[in-house]
Amino acid sequence: MKNDRLTIIKSAVEEIKEGMYVNLGIGLPTLVANYIPPEMTVMLQSENGLLGIGAYPYAGEEDPDLINAGKETVTAVTGASFFDSAQSFAMIRGGHIDLAILGGMEVAENGDLANWMIPGKMVKGMGGAMDLVNGAKRVVVIMEHVNKSGESKVKKACTLPLTGKGVVNRLITDLAVFDFTEAGMVLTAIQPGATMEEVAANTEAQFTSSPLLQSKLQMSKGDRYE
Repeated sequence: MKNDRLTIIKSAVEEIKEGMYVNLGIGLPTLVANYIPPEMTVMLQSENGLLGIGAYPYAGEEDPDLINAGKETVTAVTGASFFDSAQSFAMIRGGHIDLAILGGMEVAENGDLANWMIPGKMVKGMGGAMDLVNGAKRVVVIMEHVNKSGESKVKKACTLPLTGKGVVNRLITDLAVFDFTEAGMVLTAIQPGATMEEVAANTEAQFTSSPLLQSKLQMSKGDRYE
């Protein structure tokens, strides 16, 4: 795995707390399951009807009947339960999911999310994303900061079809962590190896820095000048 992806995943794991019911979106978020501390009791939920997803199975131990919403083979933890999609979405729409960690194609400065289709490309559907961004108590999006062309995915306004308006609570990328507040988009952390200049150069959206981050940056500057 690329180091920048591992940085994103480790930051995402920090969002998960003891006893939570968590939904991991298709793609990069599914890898989070492998990094949850084994001593932590967490129930991972999948839209296709599984509560209690474990880590990916070892090669040769896959069960083709045990899959997540992305049709990947998974494992089930002790106490897992299986049910139909109607019950799964009732769980999501009823507000019983504490945290949804989703992938993103674009996130706008007002918390809009686009993560389900690129016009002109084949798409199977939006899956459960539109339900999750409205039903989960907290929505965290994880994605790489720029696309393959080097263009910012952290936008002033999304250009792709929206999954939801103003639904993102936190954005984690390989460069930074942002929170979305009533005062706007706030930079709360810079990822290891990244710089403030790099974050600013690769972010189309307007943002402010949190007082705590500003204090840390000032202290680090002071250390360099001593």
